[in-house]
Amino acid sequence: MSLVMMGAVESNLARAAEGAVNVDFDLTVVGQIVLFLILMVVLKPTLFDPMLKLFAEREKRIQGAIDESHVMDKESEEAEAKYQREMQKTRDAANAEREKLRAEAVRTENEIMSRVRASTAKTLEDGRKQAETEATQVRAALREQSKLLAQDIATRVLGREVQG
Repeated sequence: MSLVMMGAVESNLARAAEGAVNVDFDLTVVGQIVLFLILMVVLKPTLFDPMLKLFAEREKRIQGAIDESHVMDKESEEAEAKYQREMQKTRDAANAEREKLRAEAVRTENEIMSRVRASTAKTLEDGRKQAETEATQVRAALREQSKLLAQDIATRVLGREVQG
């Protein structure tokens, strides 16, 4: 090593020695340890134990709230499932009732239509019978009149009275 380097190392060592802390073990260290132990004995029951109880109680309450929320979630899921089952039962009952009413309406409609058809058929049959009766009466009247008309035409054509 060169002299310049050795001088630099010595100057660094001298600067380090100036800023160094010198620790002496004497009665003040023992006094500080005694004060620390007294503070621990006094503060543990008055500060640390109540704080630890408070933290434990808080953790217990938080866990209780979490557990209660899980229970409430489960209950709400069960209530939702029950609601859905009841709604499905109600829908099924409503659909069955609607089908029943629809079938009854179709049956009633068919009954009314059959009565109307029967009534219409009866009315048509009565009309035919009446038309036939009237036609028979008109034919009879026309036969009578046709004889008279034939006599009248024959009288006119022949120019003399014809007896029939």
